[in-house]
Amino acid sequence: MTALPVLTREQWQAHAGGAERRFTIPEPDAAAAERLRGLFGRSIAAVDAVREIVADVRDRGDAAVVEWTEKLDSAHVEGSRADPAWMRSCWDDLDAPLRDALSAAADRLRSFHALQVDARLRGEPRLCLRPEPLRRVGCYVPGGRAAYPSTVLMSVIPAQEAGVESIAITSPATLVGTVHPLVAAAAHLLGVDEVHAIGGAQAIAALAYGTGTITAVDKVVGPGNLYVTLAKREVFGAVDIDQLAGPSEIMVLASEGADPDDIAADLVSQLEHDPLAWAVCITDSSALADAVKASFDRVAPAAARAGIIADSAGRHGAVVVVDDLESALPMVRAFAPEHLSLQGGAAEALRDRVRGAGAVFCGALSPVSMGDYVAGPNHTLPTQGAARYRGPLSVMDFVRWPSVVDLTREEFDTLAPVAVTLAAAEGLYGHEQAIRLRMGQRAR
Repeated sequence: MTALPVLTREQWQAHAGGAERRFTIPEPDAAAAERLRGLFGRSIAAVDAVREIVADVRDRGDAAVVEWTEKLDSAHVEGSRADPAWMRSCWDDLDAPLRDALSAAADRLRSFHALQVDARLRGEPRLCLRPEPLRRVGCYVPGGRAAYPSTVLMSVIPAQEAGVESIAITSPATLVGTVHPLVAAAAHLLGVDEVHAIGGAQAIAALAYGTGTITAVDKVVGPGNLYVTLAKREVFGAVDIDQLAGPSEIMVLASEGADPDDIAADLVSQLEHDPLAWAVCITDSSALADAVKASFDRVAPAAARAGIIADSAGRHGAVVVVDDLESALPMVRAFAPEHLSLQGGAAEALRDRVRGAGAVFCGALSPVSMGDYVAGPNHTLPTQGAARYRGPLSVMDFVRWPSVVDLTREEFDTLAPVAVTLAAAEGLYGHEQAIRLRMGQRAR
């Protein structure tokens, strides 16, 4: 049975959601553990299974990619790169309303991300940080039986706006050995002609280390399942990554006047993602809390993914009643939700004061679901408390800022005595000597 508990602030603090959260590795369920045992011939943890796959792809390249894709996805992908002509046909075959929707979303996203481009030197030409786009990135798009063209748009567009010259997309193969046609169509729309029908940990490893078919990238971005996330953690250092993604999260801060049916629908929309998803409503109105619970308990059992919603609501769903909204602000900041929705006049008035969320959605006409597709900001957002230190995927994620130092003689003469004193104090006499030589002196 799907039901949403109503908690006091004290009960919430005692609940798992009241604790400070960090990235954790969920244990595979019994069926997944049994499948791993069958694939590897022994009991093996997910993290160790991913480590073996990544190492095999690093060492054997395309051969390992083909073998693991056959084992894990039952698809043969030798020659994984999609034919650009086929990608064009995938676009041409879309119904006109869907083509128009993808085009409109792409235009909206591109306009927003273009505003983030910053080509200015930070400093002066002789002493500055200089923006340089990454050379090549890999965008992972979940798929296989499902399709997420929105993730193609969200991953590729900020990289293009940053000026990245080479972009590769990987997405799980369908049973016929290609990426999903919707993924191919979205890539064609954006002008990306390198799309590989490879998924899972083997795709992340191929992007990170390169194979005969795929040239190694500088950064891997995009969401994925547990094995994709673990693989991104495994290859970090060989390449950069955007983040370690966890289950979806929504926190709604609501006040009198908010529509309980809207709130319940927003909670359902995020809980349907994953049995470990979070959905929490905080309100200073007991009447609104009861109405949200009643609406949720009515609509959730009839939802298309009712089973998943019931599991996630049972673990991480709640309505929390507080004395006043002011006291809710530190609760929001401590939880650091992926999505924060403000509904009701008093809650919406806090838009510019709330802190710690990955994305803030203000008002009944700004549901989180709009942000997933077309609002403008990126839908790749920090989870599991990572909103404490980062925001959405953006153009800035695809730009590096090397420093430039070009000292004048006057600057060198002024700074050299400071540097040699510090070098000597640290016992780094080679550093001291390198500076004293330019001062016309010898180290003592």
